[in-house]
Amino acid sequence: MAQTIGQSSDIMDHQDIHLLVVDDDDRIRSLLRSYLGKRGFRVSTVGNTTEARQLMGTLAFDLLIVDVMMPGETGFEFTRTLRESDDIPVILLTARGEADDRIEGLKTGADDYLPKPFEPEELVLRIDAIFRRIGTTAPASQVSFGPYIFDLDRQLLAKNGDRVKLTTGEEVMLTMLARRAGVAVSRHALSETINAQSERAVDVQMTRLRRKIEDTPSEPDYLLTVRGQGYRLVTDSPDA
Repeated sequence: MAQTIGQSSDIMDHQDIHLLVVDDDDRIRSLLRSYLGKRGFRVSTVGNTTEARQLMGTLAFDLLIVDVMMPGETGFEFTRTLRESDDIPVILLTARGEADDRIEGLKTGADDYLPKPFEPEELVLRIDAIFRRIGTTAPASQVSFGPYIFDLDRQLLAKNGDRVKLTTGEEVMLTMLARRAGVAVSRHALSETINAQSERAVDVQMTRLRRKIEDTPSEPDYLLTVRGQGYRLVTDSPDA
């Protein structure tokens, strides 16, 4: 990848956009963190998809930049699995620029596909194009449901202004559900996020979380079970 850093033109306001770079190449991670950071983005980096899932369980990201050819789970496999429960924008990076590979990448559900080597400025332009296409620059940092407000960045839940104490596992679970408010999140995805030993452990964690949030845990208003799929958080947003 050519290091044409510092040659930027019109800079958009990127300060509210948090990117996650998933690449096993230390040099590329360092380069993208530096360049994208200078362009105003918040940038986190990890070296594999396992670390990506762990970090996504604790932080809210707006777009993923994922290398295809990584040891273990590939970027193709990661994106395909991710699309089962999450529609976060994904740009795939790869040294394989053949048409068949680009088509495969888009079939997995990726939003764009950028062959290596590439100019970092082109990556920024593609990121901006994705956000223009979806009509937003970043998701809300807070969600509200009934008397509750949940701050995704700080993982703080408050009821009528008073903090509700949550365990780490409950915070992580609620964060993932809040990021996908209104959409069913599978038990499998939740179990990976909270490092549960089984999907049954997810059900136990959900029972505990409902006891802290729902007036009648057996008849929840906010943390709903979606039969055959998983769980869904109902917020005050009309489409959630």
